[in-house]
Amino acid sequence: MWCDPPGGRRAPLALLITAMMAFTNVFADDESMGPVFIKEPPNRIDFSNGTGAVVECQARGNPQPDIIWVRTSDGTAVGDVPGLRQVLPNGNLVFPPFRAEDYRQEVHAQVYSCLARSPAGSVHSRDVNVRAVVAQYYDVDVNKEYAIRGNSAIMKCVVPSFVGDFVKVVSWHTDQNEEFVAGDDYDGKYLVLPSGELHIKDVGPEDGYKTYQCRTKHRLTGETRLSATKGRLVITEPVGSKAPKFSNDAKKAWYERLTGQDLTVLCPAQGFPVPMYRWYKFIDGTSRRHPVQLNERVRQVSGTLIIREARVDDSGKYLCVVNNSVGGESVETVLTVTAPLAAEIEPRTQTIDFGRPAKFVCNFEGNPIKTISWLKDGKPLQFEESILTIDAVKKEDKGMYQCFVRNDQESAQATAELKLGGRFEPPQIRQTFPEETLQPGPSVFLKCVASGNPTPEITWELDGKRLSNTDRLQVGQYVTVNGDVFSQLNISSIHTNDGGMYKCIAASKVGSAEHSARLNVYGLPFIRHMDKKAIVAGETLRVTCPVAGYPIETIVWERDSRVLPINRKQKVFANGTLIIENVERMSDQATYTCVARNAQGYSARGTLEVQVMVIPRLLPFTFGDKPLNSGQVVTVPCAVIEGDQPLKLRWTLNGHSISPHSGVSILDLGGRGAILSIGSVQATHAGSYTCIAENFAGRHELSADLIVNVPPRWILEPTDKAFAQGSDARVECKADGFPRPQVTWKRAAGETPGDYKDLKLSNPDISIEDGTLSINNIQKTNEGYYLCEAVNGIGAGLSAVILISVQAPPQFEIKLRNQTARRGEPAVLQCEAQGEKPIGILWNMNNKRLDPKSDARYTIREEILANGVLSDLSIKRTERTDSALFTCVATNAFGSDDTSINMIVQEVPEVPYGLKVLDKSGRSVQLSWAAPYDGNSPIKRYLIEYKISKGSWENDIDKVLVPGSQQNVAGVFNLRPATTYHLRIVAENEIGASDPSDTVTIITAEEAPSGPPSSVRVDALDQHTLKVTWKPPPREDWNGEILGYYVGYKLSSADKPFMFETVEFSKEDGKEHHLQIMNLKTYTQYSVVVQAFNKVGAGPMSEERRQHTAEGVPEQPPHDTTCTTLTAQTVRVSWVSPPLSAANGVITGYKVIYGPSDSWYDENSKDTKITSSSETILHGLKKYTNYSMHVLAFTSGGDGVKSAPIHCQTEQDVPEAPVAIKALVMSAESILISWRPPSQPNGVISQYTVYAKAENREEPTTQKVLPNQLTHEATGLDKQYRYDFWVTASTNIGEGQASKIVTLSPSTRVPAKIASFDDKFTATYKEDVKLPCLAVGVPAPEVTWKVRGATLEPSDRLRQLPEGFLFIKEVDRADAGEYACYVENSFGHDTVTHQLVVHAPPHSPQVTLTATTTNSLTMKLRPHPTDNAPLQGYTIHYKPEFGELKTVQVSSTAQKYTLENLWCGSRYQIYVTAYNGIGTGDRSDILNTRTKGSKPIIPEAARFIEVSTNSITLHLSAWSDGGCPMLYFVVEHKKKLQQEWNQVSNNVKPGGNFVVLDLDPASWYHLRVTAHNDAGFAVAEYEFATLTVTGGTIAPPVRETGTENTDVRRYFPWLPSWLDVNVVVPVAATVVVIIVGIVVICVALSRRTRGPEQTRLRGISSADEKYYEGQYDVVYQQTGVVGATLDKRRPDLRDELGYIAPPNRKLPPVPGSNYNTCDRIKRGTVISGTGSLRSHSTWDPRRNMYEELTHCAPNRRCPPPPHMGSAEGLSHRGMEDEICPYATFHLLGFREEMDPNKAMQFQTFPHPANGHSGTMGPPSSHPTNASAHSRSGSQSMPRQNGRYSRVPSQGGGPHNMFSPEYDDPANCAPEEDQYGSQYGQYGAPYDHYGSRGSVGRRSVGSARNLPMSGSPEPPPPPPRNHDPNNSSFNDSKESNEISEAECDRDQIINRNYGVNARSKDGMTTEEMRKLIERKPNEATGRQTSGPPGSHGGLLTPYDTVAV
Repeated sequence: MWCDPPGGRRAPLALLITAMMAFTNVFADDESMGPVFIKEPPNRIDFSNGTGAVVECQARGNPQPDIIWVRTSDGTAVGDVPGLRQVLPNGNLVFPPFRAEDYRQEVHAQVYSCLARSPAGSVHSRDVNVRAVVAQYYDVDVNKEYAIRGNSAIMKCVVPSFVGDFVKVVSWHTDQNEEFVAGDDYDGKYLVLPSGELHIKDVGPEDGYKTYQCRTKHRLTGETRLSATKGRLVITEPVGSKAPKFSNDAKKAWYERLTGQDLTVLCPAQGFPVPMYRWYKFIDGTSRRHPVQLNERVRQVSGTLIIREARVDDSGKYLCVVNNSVGGESVETVLTVTAPLAAEIEPRTQTIDFGRPAKFVCNFEGNPIKTISWLKDGKPLQFEESILTIDAVKKEDKGMYQCFVRNDQESAQATAELKLGGRFEPPQIRQTFPEETLQPGPSVFLKCVASGNPTPEITWELDGKRLSNTDRLQVGQYVTVNGDVFSQLNISSIHTNDGGMYKCIAASKVGSAEHSARLNVYGLPFIRHMDKKAIVAGETLRVTCPVAGYPIETIVWERDSRVLPINRKQKVFANGTLIIENVERMSDQATYTCVARNAQGYSARGTLEVQVMVIPRLLPFTFGDKPLNSGQVVTVPCAVIEGDQPLKLRWTLNGHSISPHSGVSILDLGGRGAILSIGSVQATHAGSYTCIAENFAGRHELSADLIVNVPPRWILEPTDKAFAQGSDARVECKADGFPRPQVTWKRAAGETPGDYKDLKLSNPDISIEDGTLSINNIQKTNEGYYLCEAVNGIGAGLSAVILISVQAPPQFEIKLRNQTARRGEPAVLQCEAQGEKPIGILWNMNNKRLDPKSDARYTIREEILANGVLSDLSIKRTERTDSALFTCVATNAFGSDDTSINMIVQEVPEVPYGLKVLDKSGRSVQLSWAAPYDGNSPIKRYLIEYKISKGSWENDIDKVLVPGSQQNVAGVFNLRPATTYHLRIVAENEIGASDPSDTVTIITAEEAPSGPPSSVRVDALDQHTLKVTWKPPPREDWNGEILGYYVGYKLSSADKPFMFETVEFSKEDGKEHHLQIMNLKTYTQYSVVVQAFNKVGAGPMSEERRQHTAEGVPEQPPHDTTCTTLTAQTVRVSWVSPPLSAANGVITGYKVIYGPSDSWYDENSKDTKITSSSETILHGLKKYTNYSMHVLAFTSGGDGVKSAPIHCQTEQDVPEAPVAIKALVMSAESILISWRPPSQPNGVISQYTVYAKAENREEPTTQKVLPNQLTHEATGLDKQYRYDFWVTASTNIGEGQASKIVTLSPSTRVPAKIASFDDKFTATYKEDVKLPCLAVGVPAPEVTWKVRGATLEPSDRLRQLPEGFLFIKEVDRADAGEYACYVENSFGHDTVTHQLVVHAPPHSPQVTLTATTTNSLTMKLRPHPTDNAPLQGYTIHYKPEFGELKTVQVSSTAQKYTLENLWCGSRYQIYVTAYNGIGTGDRSDILNTRTKGSKPIIPEAARFIEVSTNSITLHLSAWSDGGCPMLYFVVEHKKKLQQEWNQVSNNVKPGGNFVVLDLDPASWYHLRVTAHNDAGFAVAEYEFATLTVTGGTIAPPVRETGTENTDVRRYFPWLPSWLDVNVVVPVAATVVVIIVGIVVICVALSRRTRGPEQTRLRGISSADEKYYEGQYDVVYQQTGVVGATLDKRRPDLRDELGYIAPPNRKLPPVPGSNYNTCDRIKRGTVISGTGSLRSHSTWDPRRNMYEELTHCAPNRRCPPPPHMGSAEGLSHRGMEDEICPYATFHLLGFREEMDPNKAMQFQTFPHPANGHSGTMGPPSSHPTNASAHSRSGSQSMPRQNGRYSRVPSQGGGPHNMFSPEYDDPANCAPEEDQYGSQYGQYGAPYDHYGSRGSVGRRSVGSARNLPMSGSPEPPPPPPRNHDPNNSSFNDSKESNEISEAECDRDQIINRNYGVNARSKDGMTTEEMRKLIERKPNEATGRQTSGPPGSHGGLLTPYDTVAV
């Protein structure tokens, strides 16, 4: 009964809390998770020792698991091996790169596993096979292979085994540059198999001539390698027939491949004839096979089976059967397709309660599977099935389970977790009772507390017997608040007999726990009753004697009064326990007595009866070793040989009781046995028979198998069958028996039964399955007798013969066929019907019944065949109408069938027609034609026949084959351009060819030349010129007439296009052409190409020829020049070569030029040493001397630039002897010794040593003297003796040589003497000088000085000092000369003479011009006669008329010097200055001279122009160059009535001819040619007419007045119609010219009396100023530059001009779309409104390119310029802008008919201050004339008023030889206003060629052409795209290109030439100037006065007046 414990009312709450805690524990337990891999390492890690590897392993779980790496073999953990293996904290296993010699197998060839471990369990990763590959050399080989011709061959790439796993074949190569890679071209001859072999089909002799190499790739290192050996294929010719034969290694093969890969199964048999190959696959586990089904995935190439993307079901055994007519052979191949292993356990996590079953199922895939194993927490479970079952889960079953599947290659694992359920806590004993010893009487309480889930139940036992409640003994229990079970055993009034071993047992369904302890009660011994003990024989008896009472001294066991033990099996223990092992009935079944005694001798006894039971045991039985046959008798006994009764015996068959009606009888032998007997054994009796014997001790059973052989017997016997033809037939044949019979089908060989042969199962329509014969789509051929046999080896077997008949309607094998016949020949049509006879045949023709009687040409005949009927239809002679569909209809009782024969009567095609030319070119023609009737035979091809028109169809024919399937369009190619051809076409079919079609005549078009010029050669002429020579291309490559050549050249190193020059073609056959390319860079490699051109275009370029120009001199000096002093006379000099880019050739050596620094100016004092190394040592130098030296590099072209001088001082040495020594008597005891320093001190003098030796002494006395002291007084002398004196000088090196010895004796007489020596003193200009005169004497001597022989007259500058020295203040040149000092006293006199040299700057040298050439001036140089100081050199200053001042240094020893590379025909001013060490002297007189040469001389048209139909040839050699080499030509043309000029080229090179192409035949043209040389340019205009197409000429043009008038009236519509413009315009122009001339003369006369001569036109009006602003030089077909202006008031004339960039040059547009032809615009002084001045003598890149210049408004006066004589004026020398020199002026009526000899020139000359003044004169008076080149253009800049305006430039000043300054034209950077302003405001160039004069539009009052300093440049190309309304502008379409020659040639420097010549009426230039300046007073009102050279009137010294 339950009693509440204390506090029992709280029990429900406690239970609730306990339940919640339990739930919390369960929930927390659910949150835990065992380790699971999230990144499992792969099965295999292969790496090379050069790369290393990192193996990653990561796992997750709760708690987070630890990662360790173990060896799979023994499970031991692995750690770090320095440098070879490292285990990182993140779980990664790292193998660093290692050296080959560091390879360790236990590290680098090991199987590892990653172990993830946490408290929740442990899991292993799959096996990780780590394999490090040490990079080692290997060779791949291709061996010789043998093959029979016609067979297939396989070339193998032999890879060494140690790299076989890593090297794969990627391609095959032959020695004929063939390459084969793996592909799917299975029909090709060559196939690279997936396994890497090269498969060659149908080998022939040609395959034996090649060599084969394979290329492999190493998958770890990426290295590719070509096989070291080249394999050959040895082709053997078959000799007779040969059966197929395999090589020995091919008889049995085994392959293993991974699923998804492509694989190859080889069958390399050879035979002749070429065998047939068939592949079969065996059905798994049987010997049956079926053919391999070929499809897109499985292909057979010859004998090789190729399986793409292999599957697991492709695995199996394959058989290759090879047969030919001689024999057969086969080979078996086992293929295993492996699939990657994968495993998964279901369920992944399961929670199981205690005692419940658990099951894990391992699902896996992959192939093959070798083993399955299970692990729990990393420990093997010794279980190998896929399903793991735990019958009753225990606590220790909790954890991680893994299933591993493995094969030889890899492994896979899956992980699952088993968690324990919430009610899963086995009982535990919490509190127990102790062992006690008590006195009888009191009550005893034994307590036992246990816990568990579910709550356990506690029971009590005493000595093994369960206790229950009695009067004295009570058991009670309850559950505490915390869930424990509290149980208590209460014994009231304990007795002695209550003593014993008490045990409490806590048990629940999930387990049990127990506790036992002895309770001792004092009293006499007592033994409780013991029950009978039954035990099975063979087991162990264990019993404890239940003794009570205390104390007990002994407890013993007795049997039959004998105290145990009495044998080895018995063991007795002191606590009363008896153990008997392996009990037996005979020896151990008995009554045993337990005796307990105390010390007092009292004892108690208890007995135990032991019964031993025996399990039955049977005698084995068997049915015999061999199977029994049916009907035999069987008797088998089952006997019990031991076992306790009662026994029970029984028999079972296959686990079931045996039925009494089964024919089996059982005889019972009374419990001791049973006999089984079968009277007639049948198949049903076969099975497993078991005999079972049972008793109370147990059971025993034995089994034996009865096997019965049963002969076959029919289950379903086949019978005769008849099937409809085409149906699927099934015939069943089934038999039974043991062993199971094999059913086979055979077919009779003939038509009767007998001679049966196996069915050919290769036919896919016939199959046998389970004895059923299946014939799909049964045909008559399948009809016959068939035999079914069932055999199992028992008896003779069964067989049945049946007849399978096929009931067939008539059938034709071919339903439709074509039959052809040639027209006119006989034909036979046959149809054969198969089927059941009789069969009737009918013929139809085009579905109409054919009756032979209606046409005698037809005959029908029938023939009965074995399986049908054959019918023939014969046609005696076919006609075109016989082309029809013939139908043969057959009929029998089962149906009908028909077949059709399409009869085609064939003949040759008809003639093709409609031959047309669709298109033609130079080398091909496209033809089309209409297809003719093809004669019922498809036209196989067309033959296009063609020939040259002069050839014959028999001998000169060429053909083009056109497939008949092509459209009736074809091309004839490979024709020759510009050739006449005849073409026709012929059609061909199988029968023959048609007649030719009509002939078509064509002429092919011209083409560009197809071949390059030949014999191209490039030679260097000099440093800047290459000569290119070549010959024409071969004649067949001309493709027309060659017109000329393009010669392209460029820097070889530059990635730029070629620059081309054009050369005319020479018509002389084989003549060599040439071109000189000039102005190239020195010693630079150029690439040259030549291409010919004709009127179609240019041909291919020749091969690039490369050539260097001749070597020049290095442009840069050696750098890093250093010198190092070695000794007193040697210096080392070193340097670094100039950069290669500046060498201009191959540096052949270096020159070191050196000399003393103090005479460095004197070339004679310098020495030169030549060396080829980069350092040298200079020997033989002066000691302690400062040397200067510079180094230059030289090439074969000459000496390069010298480096800057460097300086080194040689070391000191001992000095030489003092130069002179004197001894002077001072007194009777002293002598004064004086001396002069050594001439070569060789260092710094540190002291002098004076030696004095008396004649009576051996050793001299010495005295040291300071270095600055040159006298010494020797005292203490004796006048009786003579003394020798000498002096030495010393440096820090040592003492030098001794001076001469002087001898003197002291004396009382002291005559006057001078201690000083005669000397030469050098003084610098304006410095003070003191001349010494140190005198001695007693009495003191008188000192007197003479200057140049005259007694000194003292002055402020010249006086004698008290000590006798002479002082000269600020010496001058005049002070130089001889100075003598005279001393005298009563005893004597002495004199010393000094020479004074005064160094001053030299006087101006004398310069005389001695020779002049076109590009050089030679002059004679002499110093001024009064210059006696040595010169150090001359500086020659020279300036071209329009160039910058240049200087050149000349040696002082030079007496002549030649200025070279001057401009031809140019004026120069030259002066020379001399310099010495003091400075530069005065300059010489200015030489005004000029180089020889003149502008080009225009040739006659007849010599210059050669006219053709579409072109003209210009003979450029007809031009005379005037002594200055031609630079280039500008060529333009236009049609006669066209306004715009078309520029052909602006850079035509001189020499040869130039062809102008693309002209229209029979048309009048104007040609304008401008020739340029250094002296200027000349313009010639010609009119010519091209020839007609036939080569004829056309009539001269008829001038239509009306047309011109109409043209003029278009611009001036207000003119009255009666006005004749051709008369009015010249008259008006004449009047205007006269008026202007009068005005000019008047103005000139009015200004003559004012101002200096240099001022011209000072007083003209504002309008006149503007009119005279420009410079004009008008020439008609002569030389010069012509000015033109454009009226600003005409807005229609302000449109901007178009622009085309020149070839190879890009010039950017500038604001306003205005362009400047010249890039050389310069900015000069700009006068702002406030008078500020800015000067840019050259273009400043820092200024805005389009900077606005301030200017003066037209109605305001500009402030005057600065005086040029001032410093300010000097600083602003230059010009503000350069004007492109193209202002032209054309008088009305000056057209082509004007006499060129009467053309007026308007030229520009310098002012007298600069050499000349302007004048006019006829061209005949000065043939060497060079006109002023001045561009009337301006920079395009925004202006406040007016679109363009100009700013006056400033010039003049001292030494301003030519005031205009300009930039080097080679600096052609894109500049502003390239073309716009010069044509927009000032008119177009060559305006004088316009058909209208321009004076009429030149308003005198308009502001334009403000004076600019002339920009002396050659003319630009003419402009284009000008305003069409301005009829005076001859605009050209292509002329706005800056001439390449202008920008690319340094020689083309801007020029302006003044001309001193007489005018037309005899006035000289001077007279004309005086005439113009006759009235100076007229200018006073409008111009401020200025010095010569200033321009207050806005005119420059180059203003030009046009009259």
